[in-house]
Amino acid sequence: MASANSWTLEIASPVAAPRLFRAAVMDWHTLAPKLAPHVVASAHPVEGDGGIGNVRQFNFTSGLPFGYMKEKLEFLDADKCECKSTLIEGGGIGVAIETATSHIKVESAADEWSLVKVDSTYKLLPGVEVKDEIAKAKESVTAIFKAAEAFLIANPEAYN
Repeated sequence: MASANSWTLEIASPVAAPRLFRAAVMDWHTLAPKLAPHVVASAHPVEGDGGIGNVRQFNFTSGLPFGYMKEKLEFLDADKCECKSTLIEGGGIGVAIETATSHIKVESAADEWSLVKVDSTYKLLPGVEVKDEIAKAKESVTAIFKAAEAFLIANPEAYN
């Protein structure tokens, strides 16, 4: 029987919530190859128009333990800067992970700041143990939001 696990993460950002959500979540397939070319070789929509049911594929560089991942958007409330996606292929699915979902919400905070809240839930395949994967996952998610943040600060007209 697979074991269920989860982790949470909060990231404070000086960028307003709607801009950060659009750049780091909704349009990350466009920005990732530009802002993180050492990790993401390419990315593109596989099906859908950006709404619920949309599937995106991220192709990774050779430095990662897996070559690609596909994620499906299960829930979206763009006005509340909130979404939920499920890993459906690649990224450890079938190798170490049975299922994985992430719920992301970017909330407005004081002085135009925002607070990113990530809840990730996953089921490991039988016999698989978590070692330092949670720390690596948190570092990766933080790096995504910090790369988008740096881009938005350097480009104040982007994603307004």
